Amino acid sequence: MRRVEHVMGFPVSLRVDDEHIGERTADAVFAWLREVDARFSPFRPDSEVCRLDRGELSAGAVSADLREVLDLCEEYRIATGGAFDVRLPGRGLDPCAVVKGWSVQRAAELLRAAGARRFVLNAGGDVVVGGGPWRVGVRHPEQADKVCTVAELTDGAIATSACYERGDHIIDGRSGRPATGLVSLTVVAPCLTVADTTATAAFAMGADGIAWAAAREGCEVFAVDAGGGALRTEGFPVARAEARVA
Repeated sequence: MRRVEHVMGFPVSLRVDDEHIGERTADAVFAWLREVDARFSPFRPDSEVCRLDRGELSAGAVSADLREVLDLCEEYRIATGGAFDVRLPGRGLDPCAVVKGWSVQRAAELLRAAGARRFVLNAGGDVVVGGGPWRVGVRHPEQADKVCTVAELTDGAIATSACYERGDHIIDGRSGRPATGLVSLTVVAPCLTVADTTATAAFAMGADGIAWAAAREGCEVFAVDAGGGALRTEGFPVARAEARVA
């Protein structure tokens, strides 16, 4: 079973190789992602995030899901010394850097709860897989039709933060200016909540973010610095030829 939909501003593709998993499970996955978009988008005036930001909701009145997201945002803000911050001066509350990985990981858990064992869920290039081995390419930062490395995952997640698609959109909260020092940074972790948030937070830190991300529990890193040099942690799971392509 395969499906692609545009949700939260990017394409989300789902592939499930288990024959007993049907369209009803896919419906539940995409319904959850659409719900997240409606509730947590900083671009929808009626979302819970925007209502909180305008003061229409008190911090104690937010949903358990939003409280979990905000707690994660604060955890990473503290861990990065303020480089990762979802409340930048002059900007509204924007927890998207956490919401994306968190929500897609929840979607993967819906798949597993339905009995899926062999699947790939790809949300705009950030990927959760099960039942591998699967090969996941990391885009070359200067050549869109090439990869600079290929990771191999069995059950886990991979996420990349970079400036080649959306320009200098990741801000270093310490300076208020676009993050510098890295062109792309990829994190492999047991879940996409960790992989995606760690990748964004580390990119915001600049070159220092590589060692910071590598020191996070369960994380392996592949990075390209501003000079074009590639750095990879020893445990980064480089693919073997026989792994399947995600």
